[in-house]
Amino acid sequence: MTTTDAEPSQLTKWDPGLTERVTAVTRPFLKRYFRAEVRDLDNIPPGGALLVCNHSGGLLPMDVPILAAEFYAHHGYDRPLYTLSHDMLMTGPTGEFFRRIGYISANHENADAALRSGGLVVVFPGGDYDVYRPTLRANVIDFAGRTGYVRAALNAGVPIVPAVGIGGQETQLFLSRGTWLAERLGPIARLARTKIVPISFGFPFGLSLVVPPNLPLPAKITMRVLPPIDIEAEFGADPDIDEVDAHVRRVMQRALDELAAERRLPVLG
Repeated sequence: MTTTDAEPSQLTKWDPGLTERVTAVTRPFLKRYFRAEVRDLDNIPPGGALLVCNHSGGLLPMDVPILAAEFYAHHGYDRPLYTLSHDMLMTGPTGEFFRRIGYISANHENADAALRSGGLVVVFPGGDYDVYRPTLRANVIDFAGRTGYVRAALNAGVPIVPAVGIGGQETQLFLSRGTWLAERLGPIARLARTKIVPISFGFPFGLSLVVPPNLPLPAKITMRVLPPIDIEAEFGADPDIDEVDAHVRRVMQRALDELAAERRLPVLG
């Protein structure tokens, strides 16, 4: 499949009117329940850009709703914010709804088309590995060695905009990614296309192996958008992918450490 043939319908599905109505409902809740805060939104440049974030919150991550609500409140609804998402989110009766508010299937073709269209594209390189990181490693940037996001930015000729969030991993107690359990489950885990079976503890069900899904505690969630990285300007016309990835993670880790130093208590912030 070529870039020009890459599911253009998913990009054209974005509905600014519906997005604005959804944001009008969700933003007050996110501001009150999670005391949501997104700093330095002016660091987002015009035109296509790849927003690279750490992912937090387990089965019910709040980073995308919070980031989207604050982005649109700050920048308006003239430019879409696309989120690269797992195919599971894009199927079934809710798939159309998510497409209309900016979610697109996570593949190289969609990412390239969205970036070249001038959209802001959100990617979580660590995916499920990151979102279920144990509470004891809540403030560690770990993409599990995935560097495809660097190639996506290079191919589209857009900057990488790092962003970090803290607090999402305090919405429940994450005990283990359960990689060992997935290995023991063997064909069952492979059928589910997963290498993890996360174990967590929360409210109201207590111990959970993905299900039953516990409700997130009202932890204060703070996100920060960092200055954009022009890959070619900083690393040359033929950059080393691993070097760029290491730099992005280093910048993000430093920012996450600064946010962590501000927090006084878990959940309370």
